[in-house]
Amino acid sequence: MKPIIDSHAHIDFPEFDNDRDALFLQMRSVGIENVLIPGVSADKWQRQIQVAKQYDCYYALGVHPWYSESASTENMSDLRGILKLRKGDCRLVAVGECGLDKLHKSNFTTQLNLFKEHIHIAMEFDLPLIMHVVKAHEEVIKCLRTESPHRKGVIHGFYGGPQLAQQYVNLGYKLGIGGLLLNDNAPKLQQTVAQLPLESFILETDSPAMTPKSSQNNRNTPLILPEIIKKMANLQKKSAVRISEQTFFNVSQLFDL
Repeated sequence: MKPIIDSHAHIDFPEFDNDRDALFLQMRSVGIENVLIPGVSADKWQRQIQVAKQYDCYYALGVHPWYSESASTENMSDLRGILKLRKGDCRLVAVGECGLDKLHKSNFTTQLNLFKEHIHIAMEFDLPLIMHVVKAHEEVIKCLRTESPHRKGVIHGFYGGPQLAQQYVNLGYKLGIGGLLLNDNAPKLQQTVAQLPLESFILETDSPAMTPKSSQNNRNTPLILPEIIKKMANLQKKSAVRISEQTFFNVSQLFDL
C-alpha cells in the first residue's frame, strides 16, 4: 500500500502545539507519511515554514479569503520575495490557500482582486494553486478559464455534486476530498466520489477544522484519512489499496512531489 499524504492540514496551528510530536508518530504508524500545510495569512507564514522544516512537511504560502481585508500589497510583495528566496526548497510546492468565500463578511471585490493576484503569482513561479471556494464556483471557474494557469491545482474541501465537479475536472483541476464525505448528510459529495474517475481526487482533512459528525473529538486530525479511503473504496466499488495508490499518485503528480 502506498503511503498516505494529507494534502491540506493546518498542522502548524496552536491546536497542535501540545501533542504535535505524538501525532506525527501516530500518523506514521497508520501509513500517513506526510502533510501539506497551506498558508492562511502573512503573519503565520514564518511559523508555518518553521513547522514544515521541523517535521519535514510540504507547505504552500498564500492568503485565505477570510483574511483578504487585512492583506496588503506589501503582503503580496513579501509572498513574491519568499517564493524567490525559497525557489530551491522542495518542501514549498504550491500557492495558497487562496480563493473566494461568499459566506464570509469580507468584501467580495477585495477577495476577487486578491484571488487574481494569487493566480498571477502561481503562474509567475510555475506552481499549482490550493483554492478555498464557498458559494463562488461560478466566479472561480470564470477566473480560471480567463487566466488559464498552466500548473492547475486543487479545489480544497470540495462538497459539490458531479456536474460542478466535472467542470473543474474538465479544466484540469483536482478535488480535495475530506471528512465531509463521512457525513450522512453529504449525498451530493458522495455521488461525486461514486461517479467521477478516481484520477479526479486527492485526500485531505483541513485539520483541525472539518471534523466529521461521527467523531468524538472537536479537533480534526490527519488520522481520519484511512476512514476516508475506506468510504471512497465503498463508493467507487474498488479496493482501499487501489484508492490509496491512485490518490497517492494524484497528489504526487499535482504538486510534483
